[in-house]
Amino acid sequence: MKKIILVALFAGLAAYQTNAQRIPGRRGEPKENQGPHQKQHYGALLKDLNLTETQKEQIKKENEAFRKKMQELKNNENITVKEWKMQREKLFKEHKENLQQVLTDEQKTKLEKIKADRKKEMEQRTEKRAEQIKKELGLTDAQAEAFRKNRQELAEKIKSVKENQSLSKEQKKEQIRELMQKHNEWLKSNLTPEQYEKLKEMRKDRFKKPKRSRPVGLIS
Repeated sequence: MKKIILVALFAGLAAYQTNAQRIPGRRGEPKENQGPHQKQHYGALLKDLNLTETQKEQIKKENEAFRKKMQELKNNENITVKEWKMQREKLFKEHKENLQQVLTDEQKTKLEKIKADRKKEMEQRTEKRAEQIKKELGLTDAQAEAFRKNRQELAEKIKSVKENQSLSKEQKKEQIRELMQKHNEWLKSNLTPEQYEKLKEMRKDRFKKPKRSRPVGLIS
């Protein structure tokens, strides 16, 4: 399903401070501070899209309104976690639609190109990661090919679950959890005990590394 997901031209303008004490489970909210890498990225993006002063002002107002609504939602103590998530999702959807209306067709086309370029970069990183795993685990060519096919099938199944509009978010999470469990069982069956333990250690080391923040509106 093709979607135009707007880039946060806007990250600095739309930022608000995350505080999940009142309602638990608030993941995925944009963070207040952006590092130099993000600021440089968005500065270049603004230049590439060649926004007019009017567009910049419209974006600024939209993000101020969005930030206010999110702050009000965050401070609402009279709703359940489920209600909070539903309202949050609705606000994000409206925010992206409002930002999209600000852009011209040409600017939207440029964003599509950015999306395509990002997908290509991700594929290249995935390929590089696969070569690294093969080397560090000492996989045979047959094992490496089987590993690649299994990962590809897993990615396609997860994508199918995520795009299934008939499933609730909890149902999607449960099905993805089951897919990951089956994937782990496949790894145990197709790797030697030594390779499997090494892979677990590699995963632990990878999760210890800090992840770069992804502000709201970033292409996904």
